[in-house]
Amino acid sequence: MLMDQGLDLFAPEFALEEINKYKKEILEKTNLTEKEFSSLRKELAIAICFVPLEEYKQTLKQALVASPDENDLDFFALALKMNCSLWSNDKILKQQNKIKVLNTKEVLEQTINE
Repeated sequence: MLMDQGLDLFAPEFALEEINKYKKEILEKTNLTEKEFSSLRKELAIAICFVPLEEYKQTLKQALVASPDENDLDFFALALKMNCSLWSNDKILKQQNKIKVLNTKEVLEQTINE
């Protein structure tokens, strides 16, 4: 499992709230049970460091200028703040040169090669 690969994963704190907000839709699309969803959410909360807006808000303006997708602004700003790669399958995010964007295949290849 990817969570066992020793990756340091970060996400904006609101992402955890989004998981809760779209719980019903997630359950419908994945066919997870309530119990499985709850267990997976707990695993995510342990595996991912959810960072409050306060810790990366100073890079939001820079992200607004650099990010080609405003829907991913918080993720982009956090990557700028953390000086790390962004994991996204959104191809449009690769159309900039401020941060490295890795898709899932590239993340898996990188973890296998390390």
